[in-house]
Amino acid sequence: MAAAAVLAAGVRAACRALVAAGPQGAQVRGAAGMTDGGEVAKAQQAAPGGAAPTIFSRILDRSLPADILYEEQQCLVSRDAAPQAPVHFLVIAKTPIPRISQAEDQQLLGHLLLVAKKTTKAEGLGDGYRLVINDGKIGAQSVYHLHIHVLGGRQLLWPPG
Repeated sequence: MAAAAVLAAGVRAACRALVAAGPQGAQVRGAAGMTDGGEVAKAQQAAPGGAAPTIFSRILDRSLPADILYEEQQCLVSRDAAPQAPVHFLVIAKTPIPRISQAEDQQLLGHLLLVAKKTTKAEGLGDGYRLVINDGKIGAQSVYHLHIHVLGGRQLLWPPG
């Protein structure tokens, strides 16, 4: 009974801390003491569904250079310009879907995952990797064009964020 009261008090304190942190939330540091590198701030400023081209639409139309690993009719795979792991690439849908929460094409979504798996083999990630899809401001989505982050090449920590 006493343990439950202590747990409840801890949860209430954590909730108060989150409320006090404001709409952008608390900054969480990982085991290495690193913050998110500004991605949360970028996500707070990002324009969902804006008329301006995204960095990914510019990569797709070749107006912005990228280290392309694979390309076909439905997607393009390129290395991340700001890698967060020794191997960090993106599987970018060619169809301009702003958010995973707005996606409905099951065939395309499955295809993106299979391309990610295929590329991990080519990149030598047989020991494991992580797939990440950010969604919306709270999910730290800074580019509103559907893409999957694939990270590997080192021990990844948990929880991720």
